[in-house]
Amino acid sequence: MNYKNYLMYVICLFHTLSISGQEIEKWTLQKCIDYAIVHNIQLRQNKITEEEGITDLSQKKANLLPSLSFSTTQTIDYRPLQKTETSIVTNGIANKSYNKLTENGNYGLNASWTVWDGGVNRKNIKAQKLQNQISTLITRTTANSIQEQITQLYIQILYSKDILVANKAIQKTAQKQSLRGLEMYNEGLFSKAELAQLESQNASSQYDCVATQTQIDNYKRQLKDLLKITEYEDFDIADISQTNDTSMLLIPTVNEVYQTALKHRPEIQSSKISIDAADLEIDIAKAGYFPSISLNAGIGDSHYSGSNEQTKEQMHRNLNASAGVTFSIPIFDNKRNKTNVRKARLNKMKSELQLQAQKKELYSTIEEYWLNAHNNQQKYVAARAKLKSAQISYELLNEQFNNGLKNIVELMNGRDELINAQQDCLQSKYNTLLHIQLLKFYQGENINL
Repeated sequence: MNYKNYLMYVICLFHTLSISGQEIEKWTLQKCIDYAIVHNIQLRQNKITEEEGITDLSQKKANLLPSLSFSTTQTIDYRPLQKTETSIVTNGIANKSYNKLTENGNYGLNASWTVWDGGVNRKNIKAQKLQNQISTLITRTTANSIQEQITQLYIQILYSKDILVANKAIQKTAQKQSLRGLEMYNEGLFSKAELAQLESQNASSQYDCVATQTQIDNYKRQLKDLLKITEYEDFDIADISQTNDTSMLLIPTVNEVYQTALKHRPEIQSSKISIDAADLEIDIAKAGYFPSISLNAGIGDSHYSGSNEQTKEQMHRNLNASAGVTFSIPIFDNKRNKTNVRKARLNKMKSELQLQAQKKELYSTIEEYWLNAHNNQQKYVAARAKLKSAQISYELLNEQFNNGLKNIVELMNGRDELINAQQDCLQSKYNTLLHIQLLKFYQGENINL
């Protein structure tokens, strides 16, 4: 090997060792939540909607101010068949010209201000402020929903990991049993059918491990998709401790959680504000029955190329100013205002029904979480005792099997009982943990594993 090849080999070897020595960064639940709050697309879209609301509010405030605009019109007239002097009226002044091609310029500076419109503009500002509050609460609602989904996936991964550890332990024992069965078969103590049963049990244990690992990988993929992560191929979550103690925490009552949730849950606050906004819409619709007053003023000027006067003299002579007051009284509007008021009142009724539906949905969700927490906590107490008994029984069966005192059927039955006991214990433990945390979350506390 020449020097260059040897150097490249050393560099590659060092790089490989450095990569293999790096530990995969494990994501805690809090890190997942913090990342999603910043990067989730739905939340970012909601933030944009909030910014749009702030812009709309600024525009509605500007409607209280006068408007000012400048306009100019430049016109060219061509009269190819003209043979005699023609009178052209420009800006209210008649000008005579022999020219077939003439140019006309008009200039205007106009101002307008709505003095009174039944209070519509000011009520529109109040309505926009309420809408901005609703947009903020919608963002919070979305963030809460994402946190719940992240927590559910996170705990599902933890549960599947523990199942994988249990399956690997059983698979290791099954492998030893298969080897022991082969020895007994060679010694003439086992039939070929009995050996095949042990080998099948070993293969089944290996399959369970592979299937569980596949589930873990799928849950991780779902979590990455929820977080909108496109990198981190070796994505993994951090383990938690003291799940046994956490699963045995005191569960708050349904009514206690519900009464607290009514005060701070964003979906409830949003529905309440929607009713206030509907009241304002009714007032805005009623304002259509009131008269409106507006002021307007303008300054205008013009010039005409066909005139004998110079442009400067024309501009001086044609300069004019105007001012006026517009007073508008609605008399008959084809029931437009009546329809708007009726629709606004119906919209308020819809908002009130929406609030009732939100409260019922909130209570139903909390009751479901409480039932799951309460039932699974009771199951967990029984499942732990069942698991302990199944483990002792399986260890005895395995020992007796190795000594030729138990047959394969008894061994496999004990294995199945142990697997079921492990799954029941882990499932009830993590279900209790999940729903206790969700109940706390609905009480306004942060999810903390």
